[in-house]
Amino acid sequence: MTLQTALVQGTKLLEDAAVAVPRLTAEVLLSHALHCERPYLYAHPEQELREVEWIHYGRYLHERMQGKPTQYITGRQEFYGREFRVTPEVLIPRPETEHVVEVALSVARDCRRLADVGTGSGALAVTLQLETGASAFATDISAAAAGVAAANAARLGARVEFLVCDLLSALADGSMDLIVSNPPYVPLGTRDGLQREVRDWEPHIALFAGESGVELYGRIAADAPRVLRPGGWLIVELGFGTVTRVTEMLANWKEVRVEPDLAGIPRVIAARI
Repeated sequence: MTLQTALVQGTKLLEDAAVAVPRLTAEVLLSHALHCERPYLYAHPEQELREVEWIHYGRYLHERMQGKPTQYITGRQEFYGREFRVTPEVLIPRPETEHVVEVALSVARDCRRLADVGTGSGALAVTLQLETGASAFATDISAAAAGVAAANAARLGARVEFLVCDLLSALADGSMDLIVSNPPYVPLGTRDGLQREVRDWEPHIALFAGESGVELYGRIAADAPRVLRPGGWLIVELGFGTVTRVTEMLANWKEVRVEPDLAGIPRVIAARI
């Protein structure tokens, strides 16, 4: 079977299974099976697949048709121009979370010590450490997630200390200039309405935050003043429909600003102590 035929057949299988962007997905999965970049597929359309490549490609297609996210099949996801390794132990980094980085760099680029609470893959901690040169710390309640994040930091050359703990509990009083977080914010009651790729494959501990979806925001907002130095910033990603309640939690802070994403939806809230 040639690469061109494999792409056509893979696209049709994914399309029939109602997988989003079937052609692109087929390209990514075939590239992963061949250990090549996507342009190679179009430069060598008549190349014959070796048996082992066809076996791997077929398995990847089957997994994707069953709902497994492409990122968990390939084990990688780009974030802020860097490639992060991801496993089912961590949430797949979303492009929307890059707004947290952008806001942090706009208000606290000169911070000396920063913490990422609920780090997951380490995307925020690693990115901000590399962008600012600050001393960086990252927490996660999952030891497995912290292991994935630590591997990403090592591979990308970021100096981050990882702590397995609940939210900010292991961070010392007055130790940070900046705290960032993309906390779980999906209400438990909305579970059945999520895409199967999210509901069935991504770690629930990184998705769900109680009945209202704002429980962890409240805990972070309550403990952050203990950890932040005077003038320090707390910057968190907002879940859909949470901006009013989270803003109320930060009513006593000196400065609060809300930043929208490209669709105009409130995406990030930043507050200065």
